[in-house]
Amino acid sequence: MNSSERRMKLILMLQQSNSRITVDDIAEKFDISRRTVFRDFNALSEMNVPVTWDEYTGYGIMRGYKIPPLMFTSKELATILVGLNFVKSQVDQTLINDAKGVELKMKEVLPDDLLGFMESLEKRTVVDPYMNFGAEKKEGGNWFLISNAIAENKRISFNYRSKTSGNVSTRRIDPYLIVFYKDHWNVIGHSHKRNAVRNFVLDRMSKVEILSEKFTPYGQIDIEGLIFRSDERSRKIEVNVHKDSLSRFKANLPTKIIRETNYNPNFFRLSFEFNNMDYINKWLLQFHTNVEIVSPDDLIEKRNHLLEEMISIK
Repeated sequence: MNSSERRMKLILMLQQSNSRITVDDIAEKFDISRRTVFRDFNALSEMNVPVTWDEYTGYGIMRGYKIPPLMFTSKELATILVGLNFVKSQVDQTLINDAKGVELKMKEVLPDDLLGFMESLEKRTVVDPYMNFGAEKKEGGNWFLISNAIAENKRISFNYRSKTSGNVSTRRIDPYLIVFYKDHWNVIGHSHKRNAVRNFVLDRMSKVEILSEKFTPYGQIDIEGLIFRSDERSRKIEVNVHKDSLSRFKANLPTKIIRETNYNPNFFRLSFEFNNMDYINKWLLQFHTNVEIVSPDDLIEKRNHLLEEMISIK
């Protein structure tokens, strides 16, 4: 790394450390000489960074010092832009507006060279173009309010609209995490109505309110377990996937693969569990003849019925 990047990382190291830091620690961390460490300290002093030293606590930075927001390397700025462009490609109009607000604030404080770099890269970096240019934008639910509830371990209440019937019911949950699935956001949490972990789509939630009641998660939150969990509605599914589609299938399958074996030179047999046969039936269609359903029988019947309906549509 160059000296500017190293000095920014040194500031963060001094600011975030809770233990004694010595010159030798810094030299070892960045693989530099002690003389270079002292040169870096002199450079920080010229930048008015309040570096402190104490015989017991070593080197640090005066409490309350804030790093100026313009201290990005070009690579870090490019990384931030990729993240912002991902947010701006979403269907949730609120998230898009928030991302644009972040961009405006960054442009106000960046020096001219980084500002020019940002504006040039911003126009030439496109994330998920089909979502960005093709999808209709909509209100996607109060994700920020729910995020605050998750951070504070507080229960939330809301009205929830059923996708099938359109009926609205009041729910109370202990929110565990927010997850983005393709084109919508979900909150996963413990439902008091069902006394079980459930998913709730944010754009079908209304009148979201953080309650004063706190909850204690049962042990460490298992993020992977919550996302790929099975329930009483889950069914075991087996499919044969052609080697040409295997990578795309595994990358986009909306559940976790339980088992994978080599079925023949061209096909792999995959096993997984899923709780919505109609959804997975339609999802599998995108792979055409590169995916063969092995079991269960009722999923094969759904596939045949769906194909017959598609052929008969006029």
